[in-house]
Amino acid sequence: MRGELFVISAPAGGGKTTIVNMLLKEVPNLVRAITCTTRKPRDGEEDGKDYYFLTKEAFEESIKNDKFLEYAKVHDNYYGTPKDEVEKLLNEGKDVILIIDVQGMRQLRKKIKLNAIFILPPSLEELINRMKKRGESEEEIKKRLETAKKELPAWKEYDYVVVNDVLEEAKENIKKIILSHRLKRERFDVSTIKDPMLRELLQN
Repeated sequence: MRGELFVISAPAGGGKTTIVNMLLKEVPNLVRAITCTTRKPRDGEEDGKDYYFLTKEAFEESIKNDKFLEYAKVHDNYYGTPKDEVEKLLNEGKDVILIIDVQGMRQLRKKIKLNAIFILPPSLEELINRMKKRGESEEEIKKRLETAKKELPAWKEYDYVVVNDVLEEAKENIKKIILSHRLKRERFDVSTIKDPMLRELLQN
């Protein structure tokens, strides 16, 4: 039984990474696909665990060979989602979660079936507060806020919209979205029915 792909997008400070990390601990059979980047590893990051760290040449070679479902260049570094990695996990029956921006989601939509979830902040003021708490400079905040203002109207292109006012509630709402997909008819496995008479009836 093939798994499903869930894409999470939100402006900087929207809480997407925090929510995804909580979901990965709580939802069985949910995995995050490891993406590729050309940026240098930060302290504590491991190749093959946090990212696949590639050289610029290796990344551009992969672009030529159509190895990415989506990729983008951000602040002189490439970031991309490897096609083989996602397909392997989905074919193993795992539900895959990806944190990508609006641009990446649009690229993915053209290539693969997905469920797109957009996380909205309760207000722009709260978004700025969260960025300040993360220790970002005024210049960084200004730059990220401009990006956010361009991305926020894209919520209309997503399948689900969740407001992250209270973190726990936002996480629970996204968890419900993921779990509800597991109840779809096409994912129902008749062999899990213990009663042989009922099972035989359902298989006819």
